[in-house]
Amino acid sequence: MTSPSDMKKPDSKKRTFKPATLAIHADDGFDPSGSLAPPIYQTSTFKADTAAEFDAMATGAFHSAFYARYGNPTGDHARRIIAELESADDALLTASGMGAFTTIVMALLASGDHVVAQRVHYGGTIGLLENVMHKFGITTSFVDQTDPAAFEAAIQPNTKLMIVETPTNPVMAITDLRAIADIAQKHGVITLADNTFATPINQRPLEFGIDIVYHSATKYFGGHHDLIAGAIAAKSQHMEKLWRTSLAVGATLNAFDGWLLVRGLRTLKLRVDQHNSNALQLAQALEKHPRVTQVYYPGLENHPQHALAKAQMSGFSGMLSFEIDGDMATANRLIDDLQLVDRAASLGGVHSLIVSPAAMLAAVMTEDDFKARGVSTGLLRLSVGLEDIDDLITDFYEALDGIS
Repeated sequence: MTSPSDMKKPDSKKRTFKPATLAIHADDGFDPSGSLAPPIYQTSTFKADTAAEFDAMATGAFHSAFYARYGNPTGDHARRIIAELESADDALLTASGMGAFTTIVMALLASGDHVVAQRVHYGGTIGLLENVMHKFGITTSFVDQTDPAAFEAAIQPNTKLMIVETPTNPVMAITDLRAIADIAQKHGVITLADNTFATPINQRPLEFGIDIVYHSATKYFGGHHDLIAGAIAAKSQHMEKLWRTSLAVGATLNAFDGWLLVRGLRTLKLRVDQHNSNALQLAQALEKHPRVTQVYYPGLENHPQHALAKAQMSGFSGMLSFEIDGDMATANRLIDDLQLVDRAASLGGVHSLIVSPAAMLAAVMTEDDFKARGVSTGLLRLSVGLEDIDDLITDFYEALDGIS
């Protein structure tokens, strides 16, 4: 019986390979079966032949051939690929992106600790920090992500964690990763980055000094709207604590979803490159339409943080947002008139998806809350898919013309 730590690891020279190659070969030799596609280990537990072997299985770190809550050999392939893509020592899989985030904060924080986080984060991140963690005596200060000095000013003697997300949901603002990492290291604070929108194809926060990266692997990693998963990647000094906490939290990825995740990762580079290209061309086209008042996309030269985005990103994601000249009803009419873009939550898949952030938040926020987060009633968030770009541009122009 073998664990990930026992299996033959890819040669370290593969770190010099480029992402498209790593996505296909980073897990070479990681499974003893020799199967080109990883087997699905559809089992809840694994047997040992001797008492000594059982003891080793039960106590070994990252032992995925013991009990399926500890991990699964199918998922080990995805772990290795994600770790290599993120320039990390190892990775950990969870049942969702929020499972990953919850695992991290529970592993690193205790009652009395303080967190510094961006004011604009994914809603689930804000919800956990504001509505759950305070019950355990953990407090959070929220700051403007575009101002590194604000992060430093918010640090308290009990600050343990600094959380960033870049680009942000939904207005695609950029956080200076190196500046935040430098500030945190000076004060002995651990840094955490949500890299879901960018993916390691476009951005690798660990290379800028960030300590831990996490993803909703549901999005670009899966890429086909058929998977819910989370992933954490970090240097080795954090991984044991994160893994031990994941056992207690129980947000474990199952074997079949691990297999779907590997399948999605194989084509990640190809898909993200096309998402990047489609989003940039569509952003440029939307800027030219008279009913569009603002486009938020860091790949545009008029984005206020375009220079910073270029400095830390190699591509600008398939995500963009834009404002139309109109209210929420007008925005909803535009969505209804689109033929190729589906009204659905989530992002990062082959289909283009669109939502009105204000409509999604209307049940829990006031219009003043919207404005504080940069959200207007005419704002639309778009996950640009892999359709032909000419067809997408035509679809948007016809829908925009229809509300004029």
